[in-house]
Amino acid sequence: MDTAPERRALAARLSASGVLRRDSPWRPAVEAVPRELFLRPGVFLPADGGRWQPVTALSTPAEEWARIAYRDESLATQLDGHLTADEAETLVTGVPTSSSTTPTTVVGMLEQLDVADDHTVLEIGTGTGYSSGLMCYRLGEDNVTTVEVDPRVAARADAALEAAGHSTWTVTGDGLLGHPARAPYDRVIATCAVRRIPYTWVRQTRPGGIVLATVGSWPYGTGLAKVTVNDDGTAEGRIIGRSSFMHARAQALVPLAGDLSARTAYVDTERPAKFPPALLDEWMPAFLAQLTAPGAQFVHAMADDGTQNLYLFDAERESFAAFTEDTSGWTVRQGGPMALWDAVEETLDAWQDAGSPDIASIRLHVTEQAHTYWIGDQQALRWEHRLA
Repeated sequence: MDTAPERRALAARLSASGVLRRDSPWRPAVEAVPRELFLRPGVFLPADGGRWQPVTALSTPAEEWARIAYRDESLATQLDGHLTADEAETLVTGVPTSSSTTPTTVVGMLEQLDVADDHTVLEIGTGTGYSSGLMCYRLGEDNVTTVEVDPRVAARADAALEAAGHSTWTVTGDGLLGHPARAPYDRVIATCAVRRIPYTWVRQTRPGGIVLATVGSWPYGTGLAKVTVNDDGTAEGRIIGRSSFMHARAQALVPLAGDLSARTAYVDTERPAKFPPALLDEWMPAFLAQLTAPGAQFVHAMADDGTQNLYLFDAERESFAAFTEDTSGWTVRQGGPMALWDAVEETLDAWQDAGSPDIASIRLHVTEQAHTYWIGDQQALRWEHRLA
């Protein structure tokens, strides 16, 4: 089936929504690159009960497959690090570990790269290869290097790129290390989230070049960082907006195991909480909490009686905050060397005093030794993360 009408319709939607800039040189790429090629052998669609319905290209009518491919939504292509849709015959459970991100997000990030036609790009996280295909069409395959950690995912992406007519540099390896063999690059773009921008990416980027990556350690409350590399090897920029991607495999959070109530049985302090902990379910407070306590996890846990308990754990600092709610409000119980909630509340206080600016107010400076984030000139809204 020729999907040219679907591709033109997608480009028109992206233009109408402002994702594609006026007269964007990315529009011909969107109209030319068939997304359906990059979804093979199939996808998992959400089903009842948190399960997934496998849908394959071979078993789906062409019109329906095209309709799925050109939805503006993320489509899971792998579960639990190995399972693909052609290997599942019925509804399955699992956690997505590879996907085709929404065209809105993919194209929006490519627009933010500010590339020129002769630029070289390093992509971290090939995934299905669709964004690689768009870049190959725009820049030429020799100017695109893409790195994927999962060998099976990389092989499928490489086959899809070949089918689309692009024999690009598809590398299987740890994208956190970049790909020094073809450095320096004019642009680096990551289609996975990282806790911090690896300095290897900065080192492999030409002065004046741009690194674009989603930063943060939680599954939500992450921000899209855009930094420009300086002549001295540092990089500086800002968080330009919200962004959500699967984390790099090596940096994905490991769910806390065991009896969480037992891990919080011995406390150092107990007091009323000034801010409700559920505030950390909101994007900007969550990002600020991660800046304040970068090793922490915010955990929702169900008690035996059906009530929901909230915790903030920092395993590296062996510290915790546990929250309970009654008719008078929230109480926080803290233990360990770092009073986690005291630190987070101090940050939230300063943020509210500054007028509750949004995530695009956050600046970022990267050196080989540290990441420094700040908002305005308040010391309480400045965070330095030293790199191990």
